Amino acid sequence: MANLNQLTVHALQDLLRSGQVSPGEILTDCLSRIEQVENKVKAFITLTPELAKLQAEQAQAFLAAPSAGPQSPLAGIPMALKDNMCTKGVLTSCASKILHNFIPPYDGTMAEKLQQNHAIMVGKLNMDEFAMGSSTENSGFYPTANPWDLNRVPGGSSGGSAAAVAAEEVIFALGSDTGGSIRLPAAFCGVVGLKPTYGRVSRYGLVSYASSLDQIGPLTRDVTDCALVLNAIAGHDPRDATSAPVAVPDYTTFLKPDLKGMKVGIPREYLGAGLDPAVATVIQKAFRQLEELGAICEETSLPHTEYALPAYYLIATAEASSNLARYDGVRYGHRSDTADDIITMFNQTRAEGFGQEVKRRIMLGTYALSSGYYDAYYLKALKVRTLIKQDFDRAFEQYDLLVSPTAPNVAFKFGEKEDPLAMYLTDVCTIPVNLAGLPGISIPCGFAQGMPVGLQMIGRPFAEGTLLQAAYAYEQSTDWHRQKPELGVR
Repeated sequence: MANLNQLTVHALQDLLRSGQVSPGEILTDCLSRIEQVENKVKAFITLTPELAKLQAEQAQAFLAAPSAGPQSPLAGIPMALKDNMCTKGVLTSCASKILHNFIPPYDGTMAEKLQQNHAIMVGKLNMDEFAMGSSTENSGFYPTANPWDLNRVPGGSSGGSAAAVAAEEVIFALGSDTGGSIRLPAAFCGVVGLKPTYGRVSRYGLVSYASSLDQIGPLTRDVTDCALVLNAIAGHDPRDATSAPVAVPDYTTFLKPDLKGMKVGIPREYLGAGLDPAVATVIQKAFRQLEELGAICEETSLPHTEYALPAYYLIATAEASSNLARYDGVRYGHRSDTADDIITMFNQTRAEGFGQEVKRRIMLGTYALSSGYYDAYYLKALKVRTLIKQDFDRAFEQYDLLVSPTAPNVAFKFGEKEDPLAMYLTDVCTIPVNLAGLPGISIPCGFAQGMPVGLQMIGRPFAEGTLLQAAYAYEQSTDWHRQKPELGVR
């Protein structure tokens, strides 16, 4: 059977269970695809083919064992991880020169859980350095290209994760989302991306950017796969103090093609100035499709939305300033070898190892936390964060979910947004969700200027099931998720 790399997790699951294909055959097709297109897409930082072949053999033995018990839907499925997730014995660089030689001595919980489910890790994926960016242009190594147009960005910071899934190099990937870093690349690359509720998935082993905002989630071909991967990675972890002790349902039970009676709010603030008219047209059609499926759609308001961007760039940079203080050339990672004393070594190590965007955010965060400015900036931003959360709380008293564009525009060309402020505005629709700790999903809903457009759905805390139900119903009534980029090779 050819081109197994083009199939979904659930389609491959059926073939594996019936013995029609083996994990090794699926892996061979993925590695062949990587060989074909990776020089164009550049989604990976590290490839681990030998490890993957070993894991494929182990998955085959597991699937063949008569006493294996309930079999994981991810067993034998090739996947890849964003390169800010610790993997024992495998480079974890965060796409930064300061970690160009860092090999973790342990696996993060997300990697552990996928291993326990006998998934196959093909490699580690490119990203904006330390997850700081919206285009993957800030990688310390090289930018990743959008499979739909190699002259355009895939979004960020999980650009490698979205591009690898869209380019059919792996069946699914994990990314992390601090202000839209799963949902934005999912929208730009025409795949499904879910940011779970803060605390739903363990962050143990995730290299921190902004600890009160970061969350790990799946990037997949369709909503069913998204539910299957979330089943595997969600749950309480005593090693993560922010992990929520909330029971995990079987998310596949929510996949019903019916929205009858579901109340959906459309925040007007997400449809205002800055929204590309071509994107707006596609999004309005998606709203009408939800109504045809039985949803009751009404306009609503989240009045403090306009303050989300400045609040985020104070809170996130302040936390980044603190988290990145550990990269000093002493314990691990890059160390400058030209310094004569320890203070010079600290300074030169960080000057050589960090890229421009990371330095910019460290300086912003350090300033916001400094004496005399803490109350005026950081503390005020935390108060605004509370107001934004209260806006969502009021909205969810009336609505089951909220819908909006994932991004105000489609994927832009490399170098088009050199002004940092213009780049930051790309996340204007996704950032409020992180500030409030809510779950959000982006699903393909059409095309504008020949590029994919994403529809964002936002739910109550721990209501991923409601999001998946709405996303599944919409997806099953359209064929946007079946559209694939040509990439010059099939």
